[in-house]
Amino acid sequence: MVATAPEQTRTVLERFPAGGPRGSWTAEEYAANQRAQGTNAQVVMDLRTDQFLVVTDTTIQ
Repeated sequence: MVATAPEQTRTVLERFPAGGPRGSWTAEEYAANQRAQGTNAQVVMDLRTDQFLVVTDTTIQ
């Protein structure tokens, strides 16, 4: 019997354009609000689409 580790996947909660107004951190603010509600949200950059993504990790058993 071979034991395998649970698989980690990411779910995109929201997308924000990278060219937002100067001084605007809408993706970071959204992620902070999600974390305040108990969701482990992070901001990552999708270079292919030039967007900031707010993602959360999900463990699949």
